[in-house]
Parts: sequence; structure tokens; C-alpha cells
Amino acid sequence: MTIYDAAKILGLTGEITPKTTKQAFREASKKYHPDVNPAGEDMMKIINEAYEVLKDYQGQTKDQQTDYGDTLNEALNSIINLSGLVIEICGSWIWITGNTKDHKTALKEAGFKWAFKKRAWYFRPEDYRSKSKGSKSLDEIRSKYGSHSPQQPHNRLKGGR
Repeated sequence: MTIYDAAKILGLTGEITPKTTKQAFREASKKYHPDVNPAGEDMMKIINEAYEVLKDYQGQTKDQQTDYGDTLNEALNSIINLSGLVIEICGSWIWITGNTKDHKTALKEAGFKWAFKKRAWYFRPEDYRSKSKGSKSLDEIRSKYGSHSPQQPHNRLKGGR
């Protein structure tokens, strides 16, 4: 996850310090905790990764979308209970594979887009512009940005990443 993505997830803009990062992390932890949020397990992995990237960072960021964490959480909550999906978090993007055909309409309504070459659905920040124009495979994306897949047997395929 890049500094830019981490700041966006925690809703930080302008001057970033370890103190502001810690405060934003605590607020996000309360807001997205699994006890109060159906997609909480996924969101906690995302905000923990964002915190790890920023915890010692001190510097400026350009102005950006500050509600991306909320947007991401809303998208995850709208699909979290759909059966047969494999949810994978790579950086600040969410990739969906598995039995997606049955849930095409729900995925579209949640703001996910279809990546034909990758045969997967994705959710990304609205303002993100890809430089590679989709030329990277999912495996290349995983190795560059890392990959987390929460294991929730009631709504995931066996062996999902």
C-alpha cells in the first residue's frame, strides 16, 4: 500500500505526522470495528495496513478524497454476505472472484467494475488513474501491493485467497 492510498483510507490530507496518523487510526478503528460493522474484519485489515504504512511517516500529501474509507466500507458491506465470493484486498483496491456471475447486479450496484482480462471484479478509489492500463495480472498486483483475504467460511469459497 502506498503512502497516498494509506492516507486516503484513514482520511488524512495535508500535513501527516505520527500523532495525526495515530488519531485517525483510532477513529477508524472505532468506526469500522467488527462489533459494529458487518465488513469490520475486512476493514480492520485495511486500516491496520494503512496505519503500518503511515505510523512513522511525516510529510505532506496532496489533497485527495477523504471519505474513501467510508466508500470502501459501504461497498464491502453491500456484498459481504453474498455467498460464493472470494474477497481479496490488494493495497487500497478490493478484488472479487469466485461465483460472481450470480451476483453481477449487486456488484455493479455496490460500485464494483468488471476487469475482463483478469476475470475479476474490482473496487478502487474514484480518482485513481492507472498508468499500466490493466496490463498487470492479478498475481503481479498481489506481489506488488500485497494481498489479504479474510477467511469467513460462511460466505467464501473453500481455498479462496
